[in-house]
Amino acid sequence: MIETTIARMHRESALRGMDPDRLPAFREALTGKKLKDRLKEYEELLEVIAFFSERFLSLVPGDPIAILISDGEGHVLAFKGDGSIIETVKTLGIAEGVRFDEEMGVNALTLCLRLGQPVRLSGEDHYHRALHRVACYAAPIFDERTGRIRSTLAFMTDVSVAHPHLLALLCTMTDSVERELRLRRQNTQLQILYQALLETKHYGVLVADAAGVIVEMNARIREVLAPEAGSAGAQPGDSVFGLREIGPRFRQVVEGREACVGAELALTVRGALRHYLLDAIPIYDKGGVLARVVGSLRDITEMKSTEELLRNTEKLVFAGQVAVGIAHEIRNPLTIVKGMLQLAGRDAHPPRHYELIMSELERMNLIVGEFMLLGKPQAARFREERCLPILQEVLSIFEIQAAMNGIVIRRELVRDMTIRCDRNQIKQAILNLLMNAMEALPAGGEIAIVADEADGCQRIRIADDGEGMTAEALQRLGEPFRTTRPNGNGLGFMIVRQILDTHQGRLAVRSEVGKGTTVELLLPGEDGRAYKDGINA
Repeated sequence: MIETTIARMHRESALRGMDPDRLPAFREALTGKKLKDRLKEYEELLEVIAFFSERFLSLVPGDPIAILISDGEGHVLAFKGDGSIIETVKTLGIAEGVRFDEEMGVNALTLCLRLGQPVRLSGEDHYHRALHRVACYAAPIFDERTGRIRSTLAFMTDVSVAHPHLLALLCTMTDSVERELRLRRQNTQLQILYQALLETKHYGVLVADAAGVIVEMNARIREVLAPEAGSAGAQPGDSVFGLREIGPRFRQVVEGREACVGAELALTVRGALRHYLLDAIPIYDKGGVLARVVGSLRDITEMKSTEELLRNTEKLVFAGQVAVGIAHEIRNPLTIVKGMLQLAGRDAHPPRHYELIMSELERMNLIVGEFMLLGKPQAARFREERCLPILQEVLSIFEIQAAMNGIVIRRELVRDMTIRCDRNQIKQAILNLLMNAMEALPAGGEIAIVADEADGCQRIRIADDGEGMTAEALQRLGEPFRTTRPNGNGLGFMIVRQILDTHQGRLAVRSEVGKGTTVELLLPGEDGRAYKDGINA
């Protein structure tokens, strides 16, 4: 096929009236900025070709071989090889930027671009007699992504040293160039993936080999797995199986060849409990052999908190529905019983334990009020109120019940500030906290109540010396239907928080098992006014 094409090109050159004794001038060439831009575009390719060209030329020192590199359109971009033959080539008008085409007669570079395959022209294969002492070999370099010819690589030498093996060597060079370009592209892609995978701050990433040896790990996972701040922790070269937190999951992947996806882990990081999702995925080579295990840790602590909040909201909605029903069922008969008892109390001889019964009925009414507040929150009616009178009203109700349970109330009412509040809601919040304190003292004890000022707020501190709470119980305090009391429902503290939020107040709880619990309410003072011992200060 090549011989037929060469013969046809000879006839076409003769029909054009081309003089075989005179080389035509190149009609098209890249110069100046255009040539500079094209060289920039082909910079990587020229670098790779230069590497393999220099290796080839080092094996044939002194041989009169010039190497031409062109783009996919036939423009000469660079020369390599023997200086003397390069100068000879340039005397023929062949220089950087010129373009080979069919108007130049029969030439290896144009044939290579037309046929898309390696070509050899030697001696009289060329149309012009000036090239009859030259042997030319050209081979295409393809772009793997498009399948098009990206460049050509050509040898020019004297016919006296021409050999068919030169074409084979040239093809080997172009294959090497294509392979190197492919590897570089793959390495670039891998580098991008590496940056996306390992340099992210959102995921902890660890890569282990088939033996469980850590190959790579990013800064995020070092931070998560470090035993304490500033410590080195696991390092590349260590066994991933030795990591208590994730080692068993990686062993499952390595030994069982099973991917671990979405495993939830609870880890203590810098003294705080955090929740993570672990994925450990096996990576196999083309032969199906395990090459790597890639693990990623994603922090889902915030998501878990959101899920918990949603669950609590669902419980709260359900509690509200139940509360309305219970309140309506109880409040009517309770009102009747209380009214009848009050009528009986007007007699000269009231029923035995009248005060106790009335107190318990009042407490029942308060419980019903809690349910009503939960099921159908009422709009707060804010007024300027002095805090100590509210507190004293609650204590007057609570002290009777406390005394019956062997509980001593100690007061330290240091500061009385004016607060803007809904009086009934604040009474409800204080009473709920006092009842919680009393329930923590089943065998009696002491409740200390302090009213003072802190940060411009009225502070009420309620402390008991009862059972105290564990850290876990303290963390879940206020969740509906979660309580440590046998007869509790977990709603009282939740309502306190709701009231404090309405009043833009703050709530702080400290507790220690066996030592008791301290609760602090902080309510914003109104215009900074405060009273001491009931007298305007």
